[in-house]
Amino acid sequence: MINSRVRVAMLGSKGLPATFGGVEHHVESIGRRLAERGFEVTVFSRLGYGDSTLTNYLGMHVKQVRALSSKHLEAISASAVSTLSAMRNRFDILHYHAVGPGSVSPLPRYLSSAKIVQTIHGLDAERSKWGGLASAYLQTATWLSARVPDATVVVSQELQEHFRKRYGRETVHIPNGIVDHVQRPANIIADRYGLSKGRYVLFVGRLVPEKNPDLLIEAYKTVSTDLPLVIAGGTSHSDDFLDQLRDSAKQDERVRMIGYVFGDELDELYSNAGIFVLPSALEGLPLALLEALSMGVPIVASDIAPHREVLERDQPGGRLVPVNDVRGLGQKLSAVIDDLEHEAKGAESLRARVLKEYDWDLATDLLQNLYWRLLAKAD
Repeated sequence: MINSRVRVAMLGSKGLPATFGGVEHHVESIGRRLAERGFEVTVFSRLGYGDSTLTNYLGMHVKQVRALSSKHLEAISASAVSTLSAMRNRFDILHYHAVGPGSVSPLPRYLSSAKIVQTIHGLDAERSKWGGLASAYLQTATWLSARVPDATVVVSQELQEHFRKRYGRETVHIPNGIVDHVQRPANIIADRYGLSKGRYVLFVGRLVPEKNPDLLIEAYKTVSTDLPLVIAGGTSHSDDFLDQLRDSAKQDERVRMIGYVFGDELDELYSNAGIFVLPSALEGLPLALLEALSMGVPIVASDIAPHREVLERDQPGGRLVPVNDVRGLGQKLSAVIDDLEHEAKGAESLRARVLKEYDWDLATDLLQNLYWRLLAKAD
């Protein structure tokens, strides 16, 4: 097996090309590199996300599947359809991404010869958008992810420790990566939003309660500055929360909610931000934080384990603030704005370290070696 062309199915992401979503960018970044190394990679993509006409992308096959348009059933229905298709096509490895989609993995684990891998990007059951029944389902799915796959992969040390303590499961730690981006001048964002280099504070992410964009807006109202706060992101089955955010944003003319942003425009936003802020209460290993660091942007982030894993400690260029502390967040932002030159120098030092430690090629090396080990056992 290990001397033949290995067929890998990626299941659980919304699809290709990656637009919004950390899981989607993870799958695209890893999948394209596996394809370059000779693996035959198929990514199952939900109709309605990305380009529904795609059949190939960056060396990967794209298989479009239909999913139920429902907050609670979209991911699981897409995963079920994808799994049945993958089983019919006899892949060597079925690689699930995220907790919910992996709940159907017992089917191929016991009814096919494929090796099952599941990557956990975060503890989805703890996300506040889920009600009691959905949360209980995801708790069960998390339990399954510790027992069913041939290998469970986690993106952060916190998740690795959680699986060890909670389930007695040893996992494989493969963190997210970044690339050394080319700094982009503020062209698109200057024309569309009137933004210039170093003269705005940036938040990028899904507008959901656990990322605390509402607390960020409230904190920003206490900051004495003329810098706009740019919030780039959209809803994820949380329209009521989005309406509340818009109402709050209207109370401060400096707050600009610009929706989801992709491609060159997003790169420009990262390249030219004066500060990147991520006040989340819950994360896996956030790609948005790594992307901002790869551009040398000073960071203000909540003091949670995944952020500490990347930033190490509160220091110039990478500031930490207690979770859910509106007053503390406002004070920290004010202090960084008042000393941006010093913070920018610290961010450049952080950038050099982060680019070395968080690398997609290294992540692909680790995953490729895991695949080989699993397939060698099958032989």
